[in-house]
Amino acid sequence: MKKHIFLHSLILFIFMLTGCGDNVRLRGTVTFSDDGSPLPMGTVNFAKDGYLARGIIKEDGSYVVGSLSSNDGLLPGTYRVYVTGAYREVAPGLDESLIDHKYHTPDTSGLVCEVPYPRGRYNISVDRFPFPTSR
Repeated sequence: MKKHIFLHSLILFIFMLTGCGDNVRLRGTVTFSDDGSPLPMGTVNFAKDGYLARGIIKEDGSYVVGSLSSNDGLLPGTYRVYVTGAYREVAPGLDESLIDHKYHTPDTSGLVCEVPYPRGRYNISVDRFPFPTSR
């Protein structure tokens, strides 16, 4: 029994050391298309055939993609990309989107990323939410 536990522990340890060898460490930045300033919050989502990986956007607009953990990367391939959670509170209980609503779903964002192997970078430029201008 002890040999059995030792063998399983050894296999798990080797797997942890090697990690998921095919995963790509993908990172990038999200900026506004009008002035290049960073989108300071939200989540970048990468969707492909029922698989989803995410990267939390930091205040400087940077993100690192993870699927099972926060930065373990994702498999090479073509992904539809969309951005969620980019809202600011304008009044108690009232939020407004910082980005155009088209970026909220993979069907309307128009963003596609071909993830390379073994390392990658994908920078995203988004349009601001079109607020009405006052006269």
